Amino acid sequence: MAAKNYYECRPGLYHGLYHRPGRGVGMAGDDENRGTLKEAISVLNQITTNPSTPKTIRKNITDLVADLGSEEYRLAVRAANAISALDDITQDPNMPSFIRVSLWQAVSKLEGIRE
Repeated sequence: MAAKNYYECRPGLYHGLYHRPGRGVGMAGDDENRGTLKEAISVLNQITTNPSTPKTIRKNITDLVADLGSEEYRLAVRAANAISALDDITQDPNMPSFIRVSLWQAVSKLEGIRE
């Protein structure tokens, strides 16, 4: 009789924090992803409310937060698009270094979103 999946025929082969039966190895849950997205949006909103953020950067981040909140695309696609846009934003030479670090923090959170 054949085993149902690879890990059943090799007991003890994979034991880790990211193993979730029924979801595959390394797959994050939808609730976990939404929580991570909320954390990233919170970081981005803190940047937009900071009075020392340049207007052009504030506008770009505000548009990015609106795109992240849109339900037009799947969550992982929105996160990937936001990471790409944030990478472009961080290249701005007018950006204060502490804002750049905060943007990297948001990128780090968004990179944790997976399907």
